[in-house]
Amino acid sequence: MESSPNCKNWQNTCVVGLCIVWRAVLIEQSVCLIKWYLLEPLSNQVTMAAELDKIEVRDIARIERIGAHSHIRGLGLDDVLEARAVSQGLVGQKEARRAAGIVVQMVREGKIAGRCILLAGEPSTGKTAIAVGMAQALGNETPFTSMSGSEIYSLEMNKTEALSQALRKSIGVRIKEETEIIEGEVVEIQIDRPASGTGQKMGKVTIKTTDMETNYDLGNKIIECFMKEKIQAGDIIMIDKASGKVSKLGRSFTRARDYDASGPQTRFVQCPEGELQKRKEVVHTVTLHEIDVINSRTHGFLALFAGDTGEIKQEIRDQINSKVMEWREEGKAEINPGVLFIDEAHMLDIECFSFLNRALESDMAPVVIMATNRGITKIRGTTYRSPHGIPIDLLDRMIIIRTVPYSAKEIKEILKIRCEEEDCQINTEALMVLGRIATETSLRYAIQSITTAHLVSKRRKAAEITVEDIRKVYSLFLDEKRSSKIMKDFQDEYMFYDDSLPQAEQQQQQQQAMEMETN
Repeated sequence: MESSPNCKNWQNTCVVGLCIVWRAVLIEQSVCLIKWYLLEPLSNQVTMAAELDKIEVRDIARIERIGAHSHIRGLGLDDVLEARAVSQGLVGQKEARRAAGIVVQMVREGKIAGRCILLAGEPSTGKTAIAVGMAQALGNETPFTSMSGSEIYSLEMNKTEALSQALRKSIGVRIKEETEIIEGEVVEIQIDRPASGTGQKMGKVTIKTTDMETNYDLGNKIIECFMKEKIQAGDIIMIDKASGKVSKLGRSFTRARDYDASGPQTRFVQCPEGELQKRKEVVHTVTLHEIDVINSRTHGFLALFAGDTGEIKQEIRDQINSKVMEWREEGKAEINPGVLFIDEAHMLDIECFSFLNRALESDMAPVVIMATNRGITKIRGTTYRSPHGIPIDLLDRMIIIRTVPYSAKEIKEILKIRCEEEDCQINTEALMVLGRIATETSLRYAIQSITTAHLVSKRRKAAEITVEDIRKVYSLFLDEKRSSKIMKDFQDEYMFYDDSLPQAEQQQQQQQAMEMETN
């Protein structure tokens, strides 16, 4: 049934009207947030910035996406930092993983900052996978920022400003403050709603610990928090007296037999001991970049949501640094240096390398991890050649971790893990053929062939991927070697083909190769 033009216009008008109303609501809710300057106490700024991470967002539809490294859960190390053969999604690379584990341990203990680590190796040897494993091992408490070396050329700001923001995103500030809370188990809750349906709600709640039990009167705001968190008898809750925030900690162990009131995700906790009202130390962790944005923009929090941070003046950063250092000396804050991971580091130019060389000497500098698959190549922005395309003075500052090519057995294990991650059933013969293809072509090509082969098998309503599916995909999609061979065989049929280098440049490359062998 087709809709009339008038109906379509009415629908478009409704959509536009809803967008305008929603925008107005956002602006109205942001009025109390947009006037934040350095005159405002830093503790207030940090507290409100930390609350951003606690905003609950509920999607209408949940879409699960499988990334190239979504199967990685950590570095796969034991208690003595020895790498297991296959663990937490990583396979092989034991030496590199052990070295990365030592770096992670030093970052956790705060004994390493302002250092630079280089992950160097051939393509498809797990450099980015190790970096993702380090991020998983560090957890959410340690800031971890990931970027590509080519990103800085596409941002609407200069290169050094982009690097400055990335560095400050990787530096956390842990602010400590004490707050009064009420913590206990809900025994009974009563909420009285007005008969007319409008007006303020009133209620009472009985909360207990192992030592005492008390009744509290509930106001309209607390009742709304109770209804939002779906608080019921038997829940262990915590109420912040200053803000009125209600948090559900879990269900009491005494209600563990109430199967109707629990699900697979239910968390059971012990009933708290001691008094109901107590003082608790709360730690808020934010990054220096978030504080920079709040203080440099009139609509600081809106800029955080929109991502439109722009360039930030150095004067503001200096004032924030001095304030944070003052709090650090008073024991109110701790600096938590995180990790900045720069993939494709050879894409950075000499200006970026010089800036990083100087920035690493700062008192508040994170651990910088770079990854590259380049050999001896030109430093971007110069005519000089250097190992990995990185200046010698910065290489001298780096700790270099080498990755080695995977063996055939390790490649087969990686493909098996990827099949499990993508929920694809594959038989033994097809897995062996796919492993042989990965050895002859590349691991990336074989991993990308898993999804396409799975779709081919689904088309013929098969329960698992077979050798015929792998052969079908191999014939349909070319790898890099076969594509290059076709280019050479049919070069006359393509436009602007040129595989020859100027003679002078060829001689220069040969001379540099001979010098490297001599050295």
